[in-house]
Amino acid sequence: MQATRADVFELIFLVFLGLGTIVGIVVVSYIMYNAYKYRDAEHIEDPTPEKRPVLGELPVGGQGGRKLFLSFIVSAIIVVSLIIWTYSWLLYVEEGPDQLDDENAVEIDVEASAFTFLYNYDYLDTEYTTAQNLVVPADRPVQVNVTSNDVWHTFGIPRERVKADALPGEYDVTWFEPSEPGYYENAVQCFELCGPGHSAMGSNLVVVEASLYDAAVEAEAVGDLASAIEDGDLAADASPDEFENLIAEQQSEDGTDGESDTGTGNETDTGSGNETTADGGNETDAGSGNETDAGSGNESARVGSGDRIAAGGVDR
Repeated sequence: MQATRADVFELIFLVFLGLGTIVGIVVVSYIMYNAYKYRDAEHIEDPTPEKRPVLGELPVGGQGGRKLFLSFIVSAIIVVSLIIWTYSWLLYVEEGPDQLDDENAVEIDVEASAFTFLYNYDYLDTEYTTAQNLVVPADRPVQVNVTSNDVWHTFGIPRERVKADALPGEYDVTWFEPSEPGYYENAVQCFELCGPGHSAMGSNLVVVEASLYDAAVEAEAVGDLASAIEDGDLAADASPDEFENLIAEQQSEDGTDGESDTGTGNETDTGSGNETTADGGNETDAGSGNETDAGSGNESARVGSGDRIAAGGVDR
């Protein structure tokens, strides 16, 4: 399994922390040992008076400078090795994994505008745009091309150790690879003071299983996927079948409000040219408030307050 940006920076941090701790312990221990050994006390004689440094002369460590030279060489080897090792990992972070060059790699154009990030996707021959949620697949590298439409911004996701400047007229290319599916509120933030709405400039990060992400893209329902996870109707690690069943249920529920032959407020043709509804406020042939064409050119209307009856052209 390839390393992610977060893995690389965590590894570098732990290595330097460990080496720094070891060096610190060795140095402090050596200082404490010599402080105790050569402490000033009347009953303690100097064990090696001839090896003590002389004022105005360069100390040689009592052995012709061997200890000094050895410590310098060992320190130089450690430092140079750390530089080479760290630089190799930073080159990997800069260039990104080989999967970014694949034809079906996930690539997102991030546009900072006012106090909002817009995400333009071009994946699996499907183009779409989201604003409130950045939806990405887990365990798959994602390339982001960051720019700005107005002032300077900085796009960043702290949990993924990724940050890129958003400058007008320029694109800053970077990448990240999320590993844990989930819904991370306000995980995407702006790190460049860009105006009075800077503190509220951010988006939610939605990380889903790769198969679920592909199914949502093919169905052109990435926004529905993010909303379902945000509302708790679907888990971020759900299967594509679960997502398709959820979409089908939602479409079925929406369909109950459509047209039917017996539903309230729907129209039914009885074959006589008349319109009949089950709602008392609609037109029907069998009750008050009907319009009936009897072939005589007459119109019948409900008798009531303010109503008119037309029979042979006479108003009553």
